[in-house]
Amino acid sequence: MNNSLSHLSQKSLIRLIELTRKLATPYELQELLHEVLDSSKAMLEADSGSLWLYEATTDSLEMQVPAFDIPVRIPATEGLVGECLTLGEIINVPDCYADPRFNREVDKATGYKTRSLLSIPLLGLENSKVGVMQLLNKAGGTFNAGDELMASALAAQCAVALQRTQMIDALIAKERLDEEVSIATQMQQATLPTTMPVSEGYEFTGKYQPAEYTGGDLFDLVTLEDRVFLLLGDATGHGFGPALSATQMQGMLRVALRVGATLPQAYRAVNNQLVEDLPDDRFLTAFMGFLNPVEHRVDYYSGGQGPILHYHHHSDSCDWLPPTSFPVGVMEITDMDEANCLALEVGDILAVISDGVYEYENDSGVQFGEDRVASTIRSNLDGSLDAIAEAILSAVKDFGKVEQDDDITLIMLRRLI
Repeated sequence: MNNSLSHLSQKSLIRLIELTRKLATPYELQELLHEVLDSSKAMLEADSGSLWLYEATTDSLEMQVPAFDIPVRIPATEGLVGECLTLGEIINVPDCYADPRFNREVDKATGYKTRSLLSIPLLGLENSKVGVMQLLNKAGGTFNAGDELMASALAAQCAVALQRTQMIDALIAKERLDEEVSIATQMQQATLPTTMPVSEGYEFTGKYQPAEYTGGDLFDLVTLEDRVFLLLGDATGHGFGPALSATQMQGMLRVALRVGATLPQAYRAVNNQLVEDLPDDRFLTAFMGFLNPVEHRVDYYSGGQGPILHYHHHSDSCDWLPPTSFPVGVMEITDMDEANCLALEVGDILAVISDGVYEYENDSGVQFGEDRVASTIRSNLDGSLDAIAEAILSAVKDFGKVEQDDDITLIMLRRLI
């Protein structure tokens, strides 16, 4: 047995062994914190105490026990508790009000009078910082050398138990988050079309690659009566928040159009509703339109979404069409302009592509840009439209940057006859 522990009383050793046994059983973190503090107070005959946990991301200490309505949080180097953790040593203060390091604010707030104090650093594996336990007012006087020995033994056991529980809680939280992310991903994927529209003389494709599990982009390609509805949306940012914004817009549009709203009516209503619903720092860029396969025209609005690529087959040239208005959800619309009209000749391609393609950068900071999109289309005209879209995605991936940092989405249609 360690020489220092051999000086502890038989009674103290029995208590320590009992606590070690108890700490080996599973506990919820808060339950464990109370058990650690209550057992330590009993062993060292302290009247009261507190337990602080270290937060590495903010380099701070937060008092967990006792808990207050407004959490008590301090920098990890502040006061006696911070000095104890920084030094990694027990600090024994026999007369708190004679020590300038003692903060009297807690006493003032609670009405409690702290006379003596023992601060005990809780250090985990490889001396990692776990927290600090403070015991107050030793029964019958001040904390002595024997109490410090017992505190050292207590700290070693408690720190490991707390660290283990924190790791288990973190693992459980991660598993729950992974499950929620999986569900959110499935829900978003379910909003995307699983098959492409069938319209004589036309072919369609849509692609979606989120930067994270869920993204702020979306697309829709669906036949509504005798026309094909085209939608591409891009919410600011990527992740859960933008994904919800994009899905909200898509859902409202589907409802509006299916109950008979015209494209201008649907665009105006959805825009104005999103102005009310979205936070001030949120908006979406969106292309929405209808293909009339009989008249070979696309009537559309493009709220901040651009450029829109119109490839002319007969001249082997590209038009890059700008947005028709400001992004969706930015400001209320009172009067609607007529939708823009785009005429399609045989072999023409309409491509609506999110900025995740155009602004994709290589290691030198050079963007993929419009010219590379156009070049990739020209180089793959003999293939299907889906093959052209895949070629664009492959070209972006090979451009030189390993990590995708923005959602990538595109919809394309081509007139065949």
